[in-house]
Amino acid sequence: MLTRLTRSRALVCGMVALAGVALAASLAGPASGQEQKPVPVPPTLPHPSTQEPAHRTTFEQVEAMERELSNWGRWGKEDERGTLNLITAEKTLQAARLTKDGVVVSLARFASLEKTIDDFNFGETKHEMWYGVAGPPKPGVTRSALDTISYGIHDGTNSHLDALCHYTLLRDGKVVVYNGHASATQKGCGANGIDRMGPGFATRAILVDMPLLKNVAWLDPHTPIYPADLEAWEKFANVKIGSGDAVLIRTGRWAMRAAKGPWLHAREAAGLHVSVMPWLKKRDIALLGSDSVNDVQPSGVVGGSGEAANRPIHLLSIAIMGMPLVDNGYFEDAAKEAAARKRWEFFMTVQHTRLEGGTASNFNALGIF
Repeated sequence: MLTRLTRSRALVCGMVALAGVALAASLAGPASGQEQKPVPVPPTLPHPSTQEPAHRTTFEQVEAMERELSNWGRWGKEDERGTLNLITAEKTLQAARLTKDGVVVSLARFASLEKTIDDFNFGETKHEMWYGVAGPPKPGVTRSALDTISYGIHDGTNSHLDALCHYTLLRDGKVVVYNGHASATQKGCGANGIDRMGPGFATRAILVDMPLLKNVAWLDPHTPIYPADLEAWEKFANVKIGSGDAVLIRTGRWAMRAAKGPWLHAREAAGLHVSVMPWLKKRDIALLGSDSVNDVQPSGVVGGSGEAANRPIHLLSIAIMGMPLVDNGYFEDAAKEAAARKRWEFFMTVQHTRLEGGTASNFNALGIF
């Protein structure tokens, strides 16, 4: 019998195969005696500023960051929580004192039931209802309504928190995850899974509202965010990002999507440039989140291939620093409440969905002002 993970992989592979057939058919055009030449798909170019001398980052520099920013062994060889260790009891108590008005907002969005271009096809979202028998009550027969739901946890419209087994590295010929632990198998993550990261946490969240800073409704896709932008935000919001904080980056992805519709944001997305990673490591933050994919897309990294070139924020955060990432967070309501108060720091609570060996959890998070 196939395991659930095996079936999921088979489903994804089937979708990819069908998509490839459909793409090939669309490129070939109608059948004829003449050979049809494929229509080239123009590449998505990185933002021009990423190639300027002040920001230009090479693949080799990212590789150097893998050594310089490492938290391996910092909390012991057996550690599986990474930077969540920075959220101490004292930090949680300090954060709780930020609550002034008792206003609660959700920081999450659930996977869309509508199939769209930005849902990544990591598993179709399905919701099925089950009803009790109609008519007069009958002994032993349920009359309640029940439902089942299935979805891809890493879906492009689902707010989720990546576990530390989500990204891998090759070390001494072995594929490993954060802290040198063994990588996942078809049975799940034997180490660094979401179930190994505790029941959840509560800390100070700092919302970095880039569209507000730049006086726009949203950042244009593939706009990079640099360390200077984070420092400008600190000055604007009168905050200083520090140890144990959760930093939530708003690019305005959901506002743009509501106005213009979905787009392939895995390919074009405003986000952090890899040059911010030493800055964030120095500040010793506990969690990084975005309303998109965290990495600016394209990354702008010069040369190389693989995740170090394409998703360096993900690789360095998860596999090197042991810092969980939140993808596709929903910060629109928090942005409104924060702007109304001119206060962009608040108390945040997060509960992990502790799926055994899981690579992620739904971002079950609340912001409390």
